[in-house]
Amino acid sequence: MGNQAIYRPHIDGLRAIAVSLVVLFHAYPSTFPGGFIGVDIFFVISGYLITGIIARDVGAGRFDLAGFYARRARRIFPALLVVLAAALALGYRLMLPDAYRQLGIDTAASAAFSANIALMMQSGYFDVESAKKPLLHLWSLGIEEQFYLFWPLVLIIFARKGLSLLRASLFLGLASFALNLALIGNHPIAAFYLPVTRAFELFAGAALALGCREASEGRWKDIRALAGALLIGCTVALFDSATPFPGWRAALPVIGTLLVLSSPGAWGCRVILASRPMVWGGLISYPHYLWHWPLLVYFAMIKTASLTEIERGLIISLSLLLAWVTYRFIEFPIRFGRSQPLKTCGLVAGMMAIAAAGIIVVRSDGFDGRLPPQVRAIASIRTDGSGWRVGECLLDLSQKTDYAETCVDHGKRPMVFLWGDSTAGALLPGLRRAQETREFGIAQFTASSCMPDLDGPANCRENNARVLEIAVKMDPEVVLLHAYWGLNLDGVAGIVAALKQRTHARIVVLGPVPVWRRGLPQEVILHYLQHQELILERSNIGVSLNWQDAPMRAKLKQLGAEFISARDALCDHRGCLTRIGPTAAELTSSDTVHLTDRASILLMATVIDKVLWGPRALAY
Repeated sequence: MGNQAIYRPHIDGLRAIAVSLVVLFHAYPSTFPGGFIGVDIFFVISGYLITGIIARDVGAGRFDLAGFYARRARRIFPALLVVLAAALALGYRLMLPDAYRQLGIDTAASAAFSANIALMMQSGYFDVESAKKPLLHLWSLGIEEQFYLFWPLVLIIFARKGLSLLRASLFLGLASFALNLALIGNHPIAAFYLPVTRAFELFAGAALALGCREASEGRWKDIRALAGALLIGCTVALFDSATPFPGWRAALPVIGTLLVLSSPGAWGCRVILASRPMVWGGLISYPHYLWHWPLLVYFAMIKTASLTEIERGLIISLSLLLAWVTYRFIEFPIRFGRSQPLKTCGLVAGMMAIAAAGIIVVRSDGFDGRLPPQVRAIASIRTDGSGWRVGECLLDLSQKTDYAETCVDHGKRPMVFLWGDSTAGALLPGLRRAQETREFGIAQFTASSCMPDLDGPANCRENNARVLEIAVKMDPEVVLLHAYWGLNLDGVAGIVAALKQRTHARIVVLGPVPVWRRGLPQEVILHYLQHQELILERSNIGVSLNWQDAPMRAKLKQLGAEFISARDALCDHRGCLTRIGPTAAELTSSDTVHLTDRASILLMATVIDKVLWGPRALAY
């Protein structure tokens, strides 16, 4: 085992790369689609450094478990306390009560280093608002700290029994990797957030620290470092948010990081990673990681339109400045100054206080009393999927993959086969109301966050293949496709072609409903706070204008499918419908994209005859 006491400046440079990749992914996801693997790089580095320190002290018989945790507290708590307090303060001014209550939960969980578990529990049918969670990024910190709660104990026990620490890290790492492979298909959210499925990345670094002597000299060092850098670069370029992850693909950035870590004498490590700018970036990497995401989220809340690339660049620059200030005047003095036991006690007390503050926010329902009653009524609107048959016919594929028998109205014809994501599930109240005046059956096969597409993520691809076979066997009169459509129409084109080839159904595609960038309730409240009046019944404020029906209509016409515009039913030259009446309870959307029951009924009343009868409906 190498001498881990020696400072390795190239590791700070690699830290800077890791955090920069994540920051650039969050700021410019289309330019750096695989930048999220920066977290995996950081996990390997962390496992390597901390395991080396622990193993060296355990081997020398001087490891102090309480002292270890105290040092971790002085390393992690100072910057985290500042960011959590700032997030709570800004959220009080900018967030709706329900969202602020959720921030309280996330704050308490982050203070307890269990943000990953809290986020895993929140993920589900309506969780399209992740880009609005200021503490979303702290899931990785939770995994890291959970790892260090038990790993030192394992090392101590194995050392006292004379067992191999390297074998322990290899065995546990392989077990974690195997569990990750087992869960990624049907339980991708759990595989992403659980510490037991991500720990193999930390164990990989641990195994390097325990079993490999760093080869500072030798002819292979430059080749190793270059191969590692290329492997990391390829994952950044080839992976994106649709890539099933972690899974086996997570091994690629892990191996790349191990190759770089093991080659401190390589030219790239000595000249590039160990350069002063890179080392500086590594020193402030932790507070930079903490600051960048809340700033992006809150500035997006303040602005009605999407942030421009220049604005995102300015925000990242601000996060760098705050990171340096945090490191220089808060983190460094507390971590390395005098009176360390007193500072540790103060930090623990501060973290308990911030957790208590989060709990108070939860108990007070997000301090909803700060808003007048009329605004409070708007803020209380939540996405209600009680009429969508959640868990039966609208599935969370990470929890369930089999549809209930009740998803089909057996014996009713013509049959409308509803296929799509949760926005398609939101059409069900409207379809049910239409059944009161028209004879037809409904077959609902919808899955959260899975648009009708034979490609895409593995769990969605497998589900859509199953649904296609169900449609072939049922041979309905109408297949109604609806989703939170993207601009890439190849997926829906593939579904349409398969249905045309294997069924006799008319294929009807319902275009996207209006997308409210910050959520319609928040747009209404912001308008009220600015103008002391409810927003107009039709408005373009906060509506995404990127979508155009014409390309999809033209594409589907070539394939022999019919297109119905949802926007024509809900929008006109004055703007898109915000409410169906004078009160807050009659809003058309409960978040960014899900229709309320009243809006679903209105939309389907407008289009149902076209769905059932197509062009013939125009004759009536």
